[in-house]
Amino acid sequence: MTRVTTADLDRLEFRAVQSGDHADVARELLGLANSVDADSEVSRAELFVRAGEQWEMAQEFDRAARSYQRAIDDGGTTVIDARALQAGALLELDDMDGAGARLEQLRAEGPRNLPTYIHLAETLQAHGDLKGAHTWATLGVERFRHQDVSPYVHDLLMELLRVRFRIRVDLGLDEDALDRMLD
Repeated sequence: MTRVTTADLDRLEFRAVQSGDHADVARELLGLANSVDADSEVSRAELFVRAGEQWEMAQEFDRAARSYQRAIDDGGTTVIDARALQAGALLELDDMDGAGARLEQLRAEGPRNLPTYIHLAETLQAHGDLKGAHTWATLGVERFRHQDVSPYVHDLLMELLRVRFRIRVDLGLDEDALDRMLD
């Protein structure tokens, strides 16, 4: 069994950026996920997610979707909900039904963190669904705006507000109270 630290993960991802060989790093991450200790600093599910992200950078969206499914099946904690990531990969594959099913599941259960809302808003915006992107951004801001938050979460909330602002401008909607939170 293997223990994986965030430093290990950083080294692998830096190597992928340096070499451009995202597929090789994705395979290595999958290997680590298949052999990681239960008490590892980085969860098995997170390793599957990171492998999926590398597959996406390698333009291997089917493999990315499968990696995200393994993270979903594992059920472990991930920084961004694997269902949101899988929805993005499915959109890249033009699997609108599959992506829609994942989005509906997320809508019903509610994403647990701001990085997931940011990912959903940016992904839908990139795929031309500005109304859906605005809805997800608004839901995220409304869910987290009144919570006592750390500086990190505050920064994420401001990032989501900026994403929402750009989407609102693209939609031609009038400024609202949430936009004024950026002032």
